[in-house]
Amino acid sequence: MKVRILGTGCSKCKALEQKIRLLDSTHHLNLDIEKVTDLREIMNYGILATPGLVIDGVVKSAGSVPNDEKLLTWLKGIQQ
Repeated sequence: MKVRILGTGCSKCKALEQKIRLLDSTHHLNLDIEKVTDLREIMNYGILATPGLVIDGVVKSAGSVPNDEKLLTWLKGIQQ
């Protein structure tokens, strides 16, 4: 699963990246995690606020840090 964290380095962006990496290691998800800081590339996703979270090409959140339960639902590929 390809996970992209969109953000230029604000505290929320760093928090989201830390959460994703912790969940990846704790739950053995074997994610392909990439941090995207280029504003042009971030704008291509059409989000208006960072951090953005993109999983397998689909924007899942923007402008907030979702709770662990929501993140795990997305990262484990559970449909809601």
